[in-house]
Amino acid sequence: MDSASQNSGSLIRFGDDFELDLGAYELRRSGQPLKLERLPMEMLRLLLEHNGQLVTRDQMVERIWGKEVFVDTDNSINAAIRKVRQVLEDDSERPRFVQTVTGMGYRFIAPVQTAHASPALVEATPYAPESREPDTGLSPAANARSHVSQSYGRHWRIVLGAAILLIAAGVAYFQWFRPRLPSEAASGRAMLAVLPFENLTGDANQDYFSDGLTEEMIAELGRLDGQHIGVIGLTSVMHYKHTSEAPDQIGLELGVQYVLEGSVRRDASRVRITAQLVRVKDQTHLWAQQYDRDLKDLLLLQGEIAGKISSEIQVALGDHQPLPSSTQVPAYPQSYEAYELYLKGQYFWNKRTVEGFQKAIDYFQQAVTKDPSYARAYAGLADSYALIAGYSGTSQKEFMPKARAAALRAVELDEKLPEGHTAWALILQNYDWDWQAAEKEYQRAIELNPDYATAHHWYAEHLAFLGRFDEALSESERARQLDPLSLIIAADKGVILYYSRQYDRAIVQFRSVREMDPYFSRSSLLRQVYVQKGMFQEILADDDQWRQIYGDTFWMQLEMASVYARTGRQALARQTLAQVEEQNRRRPIDPAMFVAPYISLGDNDHAFLWLDRAYAQHSNSLATLKVDPLYDPLRSDPRFQDLLRKVRLAP
Repeated sequence: MDSASQNSGSLIRFGDDFELDLGAYELRRSGQPLKLERLPMEMLRLLLEHNGQLVTRDQMVERIWGKEVFVDTDNSINAAIRKVRQVLEDDSERPRFVQTVTGMGYRFIAPVQTAHASPALVEATPYAPESREPDTGLSPAANARSHVSQSYGRHWRIVLGAAILLIAAGVAYFQWFRPRLPSEAASGRAMLAVLPFENLTGDANQDYFSDGLTEEMIAELGRLDGQHIGVIGLTSVMHYKHTSEAPDQIGLELGVQYVLEGSVRRDASRVRITAQLVRVKDQTHLWAQQYDRDLKDLLLLQGEIAGKISSEIQVALGDHQPLPSSTQVPAYPQSYEAYELYLKGQYFWNKRTVEGFQKAIDYFQQAVTKDPSYARAYAGLADSYALIAGYSGTSQKEFMPKARAAALRAVELDEKLPEGHTAWALILQNYDWDWQAAEKEYQRAIELNPDYATAHHWYAEHLAFLGRFDEALSESERARQLDPLSLIIAADKGVILYYSRQYDRAIVQFRSVREMDPYFSRSSLLRQVYVQKGMFQEILADDDQWRQIYGDTFWMQLEMASVYARTGRQALARQTLAQVEEQNRRRPIDPAMFVAPYISLGDNDHAFLWLDRAYAQHSNSLATLKVDPLYDPLRSDPRFQDLLRKVRLAP
């Protein structure tokens, strides 16, 4: 039987009133069609086909994109599952339909019926989680869990407090990620979203090219006419990849008045780009154009498209001022091959993982080898080297000299490149502790491109390190306006609140991030807030999930050593510390990681021993010395004041 015959008349019923019509490719509730885009529809179909069984993320990737895929599938899967839950009115915490299997995938857990057989034969048994016996106390984690449970009973005030925080998290989620009306556009400028360019090549391996074109167009527009036009950042617009949401809905969610839609098709030597500018309020197409060019002319074409868009928006606003001088456009690479390598590097850099940074470094290095005058590739190389140490927990000494050389070369080649100044600022801040010079570089980057969300984001972090929390929160808000769906920007606002001792607000902020993505690694800093508030029961409840996702890493072990120490398990804390220190002899990690457990043990001498080692290695963790509550027990010690002076955070 062919697929058309199989789909004809196939109905899958679940819940009280839902049915999926495979023939019509339609989801209905009580007979009424429900809106569901193609990707979440395919996810739902796959889950229903394997009702009661685990569907792994790998299975989802292979089903939707194929085995050989070159796309950022994690965000797409998370967004698709979120939309499935929204349309089914399902709750990820108490699911009726879609259950998350932490670190692995998802499972459909409701009874299912199809129209091709007797209901008695096809009704599936819903999945019932296995009952778990109480912890036996055989493992350190289990011992600690038992001890904390005894020491911190579930008093009604704790339950009430948790309920209040849960409600507050919902409010924060709405406030941070809520749909914003176009009238809320920052600074009175017209706000524009460049939607992900559609890859029409038929080859998923070319997604890096269409995604790169999207990012380049955002950067081009941000540089071109900042006085009149604000441009939403890449992270937020990528949420709309593989979706068919209408421009008016996107405008509402992102707070923009205009969207740029486009597609790209290419072969070995030619590229075809179509682009159209849509006004959100009435979905009027203000301008549309198709371009057929040689690949070698692609960068010039991007500047041409950006200029045309800027002119059209100015006309729509009744402003016929001339465009800014073309001298604001950065120097182009000497070869298209270098540019394509840069796009691949940027694609992997945006993953923000150790493996992603490693691949990005390889591609950026190939790009500068092809074109030694390519400033943006040097800036990408600097950012990758500067961040990989922090993400991997390894010493800065291996990477920072390379980051410094690349950042300086980027600025030398193109003084007007905002990415170069931002990369250089990060190194001055985290490695040189030259706070004044770093601030000037951040400000210069923002001056060159007021819509560069990363510059605002990192500058907010810089201000927080100096204890200038009101300014930091203001910059964080500016970054959010430019990239409203960015999880890293949202999570780092939680970090600023933590540094400023606004613990309850920080908890609310981090939980709002987890509502968007339970697997987002930066949200694990919520656990540090729990430590400061003595919420050890919450840490242990959270522990299993994070171990399943990230494994029993040295970071997890050291964090638990702190928890053991603070809950009266000093012997277990020291045993855990000894195990990690033994691992450290074989594979050294950032010395600053050992400070927290020794502070928790009240062993300040050993804490200063590791701080001195961190200082000798220029650990970027020392940038937080002035503000991190972790160090509060050490602040009255003259050794700590001396260390603050060494990192230029005290006179």
